[in-house]
Amino acid sequence: MLVLAILGAIIGTVSFSGSLIAFAKLQGLIKRSLLFPGQNVINMLFLAAAVACGVLLVAGVHEWWVVLGLFVASFLFGILMTLPIGGADMPVVISLYNALTGLAVGFEGYVLGNAAMIIAGTVVGAAGTLLTQLMAKAMNRSLANVLFSGFGAPEGMEVAAEAGGVMKPIDIEDAAIQLAYAQKVVIVPGYGMAVAQAQHKIWSLAQLLEQRGVDVKFAIHPVAGRMPGHMNVLLAEAGVPYEVIVDMEDINEDFPNTDVSVVIGANDVVNPGARTDTSSPIYGMPILDVDKSHNVLIVKRAGVPDLRSGEPAVRSRQHPHALWGRAGCGQQVGGGGQEVVGAPVGVTSSFEAHPHSCVEGGAAAADGRAAAPSS
Repeated sequence: MLVLAILGAIIGTVSFSGSLIAFAKLQGLIKRSLLFPGQNVINMLFLAAAVACGVLLVAGVHEWWVVLGLFVASFLFGILMTLPIGGADMPVVISLYNALTGLAVGFEGYVLGNAAMIIAGTVVGAAGTLLTQLMAKAMNRSLANVLFSGFGAPEGMEVAAEAGGVMKPIDIEDAAIQLAYAQKVVIVPGYGMAVAQAQHKIWSLAQLLEQRGVDVKFAIHPVAGRMPGHMNVLLAEAGVPYEVIVDMEDINEDFPNTDVSVVIGANDVVNPGARTDTSSPIYGMPILDVDKSHNVLIVKRAGVPDLRSGEPAVRSRQHPHALWGRAGCGQQVGGGGQEVVGAPVGVTSSFEAHPHSCVEGGAAAADGRAAAPSS
């Protein structure tokens, strides 16, 4: 009984402190993933110290400093294990901590003789473990790689993203014309949509397009957002029908026949560098093939790079168009500092006001491809 109680205490404390760091990263309170020489060794020393304190307790050394040492070592291990992990890897980490929390609850339930805690902890632990494996597989990485690699950053470095690459800006009116004259549109939501709480307005835009006979689909990457199923939950909250929400494996074959792909605050899940750039930290990760669409619209804040790769989502594409601004806001700041109508609200309002507009140049606008070159 005592062994299970100690295991539950260690696992629960690690999950608690690690979850605090995960929360701070997702809230932007911690903007860097800190790496230093010998970090994995130091982590193992703290874990060993916690285990040693547990062994002393089992052996009958019931001193206050032993109990304190167990919790302090476990707490610091959880912090140091989570600090090197990039914010974009948090879906996997959150799933792992959910599994560990369930395991701790199950252990403590056995100690207390509480069947409800045992059952609940076992179910949560099993579901969290399975989900963690599925999320890591979707990123084409092992769990050990997520937790211990620092994702390709050299030791002694702070992992911080620098913006780079070029995206050609596009006016809201031109973007609205592209969408109005398209036959097929695929919307790719990401964490930026969640931050802006723009899911309702995105669905309103999709409904306007559907009224014009446009085929609209939502493409979901397994690790989009900051927790498993994040995008599915947000779209369901907005009332998006399940049949228009398509998983990555099923939607990728449709992108070559897609007139416009609209990327809302997504980054590395659409970065084609994952296919070809062996130096990229996301090399090998399955992505949504939006770059194969006829036109690509990127709706995101200017200069914000990927959290995983540290580079813009469109570095490898030649002709994506950026609609700068925060999705869902009424305004955005243009390159010259002027305020203009924001996206996607701006796209929606422009589309409502000018549903039959034509791009300057005449008939080329009829198929919705005059506002931007093909990708």
